[in-house]
Amino acid sequence: MASRRSEGWRSATRSGHDEERGGPHVPVHYRPETLLDAQHAEHERLKKKAKVVPWVFFRMVANGRGGPLRPKPITSFIKAFKTACRKAGCPGRIPHDLRRTAVRNLERAGIPRSVAMKLTGHKTESVYRRYAIADERDFQVAVERLDAALIAR
Repeated sequence: MASRRSEGWRSATRSGHDEERGGPHVPVHYRPETLLDAQHAEHERLKKKAKVVPWVFFRMVANGRGGPLRPKPITSFIKAFKTACRKAGCPGRIPHDLRRTAVRNLERAGIPRSVAMKLTGHKTESVYRRYAIADERDFQVAVERLDAALIAR
């Protein structure tokens, strides 16, 4: 995800995409924005030590045991994701779990499907619907809304 710092990290471009190829700038929710602000602060801290880091997400690694630390890009998203999930106490998660959660949250929030599909990067409704999984809570809310509508008649 390439960030647009000039806009205060308010939007991002999907990695490997641009507007001509269908990769829109996506608004950044306040939580990732906070993460990006923390990353920017780390960049500024390193810059003061004359270490310019060209990557948004990186880790500091040592050259050999006890050697000086140097920045290294995170090149494997899946490896970083699995490590983060394990450290957070929720091993076994996959990145598409986040996409399914995003679709479910967008559906529950009543976001128009055309907007939701652009945010999640789905090009077809059939694939989007595979991610829009209804659960018991969704059924309960639907029944309660139907009851309320029938009573209001």
